[in-house]
Amino acid sequence: MSATAHRPTANERALLFTLVAVQFTHVMDFMIMMPLGPYLLNVFAITPKQFSFLVAAYGVAAAATGLLGGFVLDRFDRKHALLFLYSGFVLSTLACALAPSYGLLMAARLGAGACGGVASSIVMAMVGDVIPPARRGRAMGVIMQSFPLASVLGLPTGLWLADRFNWHGPFFFLSGSSALILVLVWRTLPSFRPLHPATHPWRQMRAILSHPVNQRGFLMSAALVFGGACITPFIATSMVVNVGLQENQIWLLYLAGGVCTFLTTPVVGRLSDHHDKLHLLGWLTLGASFVALLITRLPPVPLPVAMLVIALFMVTMSGRFTPAMALVTNAVEPRHRGGFMSVNSAIQQSAMGLANIVAGYLVVQDPPTNGPLHGYERTGLVAVAAFAVTYFLAARLRALAPHAARPGGQPAGGTH
Repeated sequence: MSATAHRPTANERALLFTLVAVQFTHVMDFMIMMPLGPYLLNVFAITPKQFSFLVAAYGVAAAATGLLGGFVLDRFDRKHALLFLYSGFVLSTLACALAPSYGLLMAARLGAGACGGVASSIVMAMVGDVIPPARRGRAMGVIMQSFPLASVLGLPTGLWLADRFNWHGPFFFLSGSSALILVLVWRTLPSFRPLHPATHPWRQMRAILSHPVNQRGFLMSAALVFGGACITPFIATSMVVNVGLQENQIWLLYLAGGVCTFLTTPVVGRLSDHHDKLHLLGWLTLGASFVALLITRLPPVPLPVAMLVIALFMVTMSGRFTPAMALVTNAVEPRHRGGFMSVNSAIQQSAMGLANIVAGYLVVQDPPTNGPLHGYERTGLVAVAAFAVTYFLAARLRALAPHAARPGGQPAGGTH
């Protein structure tokens, strides 16, 4: 294969820039809730369990709408669907900023999840539609950079705003940024009409759900997100009440982690294009397991040590997604890709919401408002078990679609 086969075109770079911007706000909208935990626990006088419900609300709503999207998403122009859903995301995030109570904030989070989750699945479907298999791992790595970008640029800014303008500030910032990106989507993205004739929604859904490759992809995706989502809701709170850091130091942790992840994610994407994706996932899983056990048992340590641990956690967590999602995207048939990604997003959000709830039951705070967290180490054990299940399911997916894991992701004797 020539070197140019792995070199993105100018149009691809422009497309990926816009999609990363969309994904950046979607990721930040979810991530911003976690470091705001210390603020919201005090402002609304809620328990860790209630806070976990608030975090899970986004995933629950995204799961519900993602499942509905599986029926019809492949029938619509990708750009038009993205504009509609992203507009709803902008308005819902603004409602989060204006929410005066726990109940209304919960309702706004449900609205943001309902629109943002499906918009994210359209982003992933566009990558599969436009980027050739030989460059798809790298493209997935670029899209996954939205996670460190949200940490490097978004979270420090959001937490700075929360320190100075209370917890409403980050949501105002995010809704304003999203409104600008909505204009970018409208002006820069070309239309992506369905590549295959429209079929009846029920027939389309039945075909998506009954395909053996899709079934294994769904299971692997659920396990992929479940492990990390057990740990992430209480990272910021544990760093304050267990490790002994100050609330105004939390942004430094996410900055360190985001910078390191931003630098390593493109490297993982290139490795995914040039090496077996399952093998790469296995090595990253070993590293993630070690860090998960460490971060959930971290005693009081100096700030630089905490920054190093957070950086390792974010690098390994984000790194796992690049080969895993490239493997899934390569395995799925193009005629099912939009509907699959929508249903897959629903399943991932359900798994994330379930993991948040599980964490809420495993972790308790004593005393309820400002005491240390107990049981956090149990979430680390659950995460490691989920990591192992992810690798096992990825191996089963590769057994059914061997081309999906090979460098280039190309089926023998044809294109995909």
